[in-house]
Amino acid sequence: MSSATVLAVGAAAGGAYYLLHTRGTPAETAQRFTAAWQAGNWTAMGAELAKPQQLTAYDQQRSALAVESTDIKLGKITETGDRASAPYTATLTLKNIGKWSYQGQIDLMVADRTWKVDWKPAALHPSMTSGAEFKLKTRWPERAEITDARGDRIDTGTVGGSVQQLVGYLAKAEKKDVAKLGSAYKVGQAVGRGGLQETFQKRLAGTPATEIQLGGKTLETIEGSDGEPVQTTLDPRAQAAAVGAVKDMKKPTSMVAIKPSTGEILAVVNNQGGFNRALDGRYPPGSTFKAVTAIGLLAAGMSPSDTVTCPMYATIGGLKVRNSDKEAFGSLSFLDSFAHSCNTTFAPLAEQKLGADKLLKTAEDVGFNQPLNIGVPATKASFPRAQSDAELAAESFGQARITASPLTMASVAAAIADGTWRPPTLVPSLKQKATERPLPDGVKEPLHSMMAAVVSKGTAKAAGLPAGTHGKTGTAEFGTGDDLDTHAWFMGFKDDVAFAVVVEGGGAGGKVAAPVAASFLKGL
Repeated sequence: MSSATVLAVGAAAGGAYYLLHTRGTPAETAQRFTAAWQAGNWTAMGAELAKPQQLTAYDQQRSALAVESTDIKLGKITETGDRASAPYTATLTLKNIGKWSYQGQIDLMVADRTWKVDWKPAALHPSMTSGAEFKLKTRWPERAEITDARGDRIDTGTVGGSVQQLVGYLAKAEKKDVAKLGSAYKVGQAVGRGGLQETFQKRLAGTPATEIQLGGKTLETIEGSDGEPVQTTLDPRAQAAAVGAVKDMKKPTSMVAIKPSTGEILAVVNNQGGFNRALDGRYPPGSTFKAVTAIGLLAAGMSPSDTVTCPMYATIGGLKVRNSDKEAFGSLSFLDSFAHSCNTTFAPLAEQKLGADKLLKTAEDVGFNQPLNIGVPATKASFPRAQSDAELAAESFGQARITASPLTMASVAAAIADGTWRPPTLVPSLKQKATERPLPDGVKEPLHSMMAAVVSKGTAKAAGLPAGTHGKTGTAEFGTGDDLDTHAWFMGFKDDVAFAVVVEGGGAGGKVAAPVAASFLKGL
């Protein structure tokens, strides 16, 4: 058939001629329109319309439902003369809620010899009418509880200040909370603030049952899920005993107790509110650190019965070291030098038998420089590698740049008690970042005998500690100048409870911190 015949037939068919000269296809227009919809490009969508219209409804849907992404899949397009319709499935991802899918249709028509979208409100959603608005209506489940190791609630605000510090509290959500948590949350709603309530906000709150509404009509209900409780390792008996032990102290006093066989935190107390010194304090550990140095020395072949000297002064790398109260004990056993806390024994031995690298490795094997993951802010203990013999000497008895919290020193005591360092744990369901580390072979028993001697005949003899307690005192200097103040420390263990106490600016560990531990152990 010649082209002239085609034209003649076409002319006879009227509109067919018109369609042959139409630019593009309805499918191409529908694809451009839906691609612009997916991208949130209202200007590009407007360019596809047969007549100019405001497309503010798309923006309203996106913000009211907190749409994170839009996915439009076009179906098979049907064409009748100069009209066509493009069915689609829209899948919207809504923040905090999940995916919502619905089906709709976009009408198309030929205008100015080009396929254009013949837009009506129903193109956005079949139930859409002019001026109608999308809205989310949420129903939250009851918030799940935070419990101690026995399963009793500790989030009621009635369990004492130190527990409150760990748990946190509920406060009204502000704009920044909603921005962080998502649109299911509203300003003024109760959300966790501080402590475990904030860390586990989403787990405790669960997800709300959500109605997607349009113009007051419910289009879809998305099921919510209940919050999950957070169980901690806190032992109410240990916590009560620790509270009793610190409550009458005049100076800031903090204590942590740990179960050596598991690394579980049994008690965390601060006798003063505000800053959580027990977990976040950064103190020089003083002579409690001699227990760590002793691990290195025992692993290097020393034994408690070895004869050592404890002069009044020793000079290492130009640093003049003295003992507390300028004591001197002459020649004595390694066990007795530990019991009497001789700096002038430990500094030279660390230089001769360990060196900077070995002392660093020993410290790291009992938790220094290890990441903590306990569910609330806690500062990791810091042990910088000694840069000189003088610094190594100071590190050997817990001075120089070392910092530790009661949490860290309690976990050192737990490692010595059990023979394995375990990352301290408050919420067992949280995955730890650090791994367990065994003490070197042959260290545990001799160190136990040395720590028992501290209590039976050494610096903690007068503290009234119950029989079977193993410990180490610490009197840690801080500040600058000639006459330095000291923090009082005591750390140790009895049976399956390890602990550490610090009294800020408290003076001597044996006189001030050890009696707090004695009171705790008796309270158990």
